[in-house]
Amino acid sequence: MKLQPDKSNGLIINAHGPGWIEVNGQKHTQSLIVSSLPDAQPLPWRPSSFEDLGAIDFEYPLFKGSELVIFGSGQRLRFVKPQWLQSFMAQGIGVETMDTAAACRTYNILASEGRKVVTALLIEP
Repeated sequence: MKLQPDKSNGLIINAHGPGWIEVNGQKHTQSLIVSSLPDAQPLPWRPSSFEDLGAIDFEYPLFKGSELVIFGSGQRLRFVKPQWLQSFMAQGIGVETMDTAAACRTYNILASEGRKVVTALLIEP
């Protein structure tokens, strides 16, 4: 059986470490939104810490076109207020929360499968 590596036409997270994430070869040190949707670019995301998060950071237009949203909550797993995620659920968009390192890995797997996934990654200093 011939095996071929999965490929994505969208953004790929190449590496990550404390205080940074590399997307398509470019290093980012502030929180960002990464999308597997065609022609997507990494978008700066407002919060700089978990305590800085608010309902505004989960407004639907930031995640339009996705079938799944992954929230990378920083260096450890933390959950946001459920009411902040209700607009996704009302539109049938799945939401998963995990630490940022796990979110990076999961995003790459789903993007390589051709899934419409958007991840909001909290990068803490």
